[in-house]
Amino acid sequence: MNDQTATSMPKADFIEIAMRGTSAIIRLNRPERRNALNDKMRQELIAAFEWAERTQAVRAVILTGAGKGFCSGGDIGGMRDRLNAPQGDVAFNGWTRQKQTHRGVAVIHGCSKPVIAAVNGAAFGLGLDMAMACDFIVAAQGAKLSMSFLKRGLVSDGGGMYFLPRRVGLPRAKELILSGRVVLPDEALSIGLVDRVTDPEDLIDTAATWAEELTQGSPAAVALTKSILDKTFESSDEEVFALGRQAQAICYTTKEHRASVEAFLANVDNKQ
Repeated sequence: MNDQTATSMPKADFIEIAMRGTSAIIRLNRPERRNALNDKMRQELIAAFEWAERTQAVRAVILTGAGKGFCSGGDIGGMRDRLNAPQGDVAFNGWTRQKQTHRGVAVIHGCSKPVIAAVNGAAFGLGLDMAMACDFIVAAQGAKLSMSFLKRGLVSDGGGMYFLPRRVGLPRAKELILSGRVVLPDEALSIGLVDRVTDPEDLIDTAATWAEELTQGSPAAVALTKSILDKTFESSDEEVFALGRQAQAICYTTKEHRASVEAFLANVDNKQ
């Protein structure tokens, strides 16, 4: 894999960023903890996606993990802190931390560029929530996925209760959440929890090739299309039509549309 690191990328301790063609590979880099998320890592992940969003050279994002795991969820240190904190502080401290968690999920889900989760190993709890916040999921053979929250007496707090029913349907989402069982890649593919499965050594290549296929259109058209599709289940047909009209009006003004039309018309004229 010939990743090229750009000099303008944000510096971080727990996140690595590299370029693969026009795709930014954002890698969770805390392998000794199976990439469990602590507060600093959350902040760095947000900064990395904000950088990818504003960098024109980036056309797609691939989110993956270093080492053997994708992301094992929230850091166990946060659990210890809750047990040791004064009882009167637990709820507000948790509320504050949740705001940061939700902001991290929002920058992934709200990215105007295609985002592919390349799940290289275990994606448990918040890790699976983050993968589902991406547009697409490619899983390596041997990866394990689990909505493990209830095993810790918790609820899915990273958007899983929003994303999972949209992927697998409501009854199956309830079963996966309430059981917390581990799902392997072949089953995950069959139920729609992931979109593609590949050999571990081909994971990033598969994700990068797919990213190239997804970014052939103009950046404006891709971004506007994503923004409308993400609202489809919550919107009426008239609302989707209205958003489409607005988006099309914007596309009419882009240089990509003009160049495409000019090339098409020139080809027609040459054939006459």
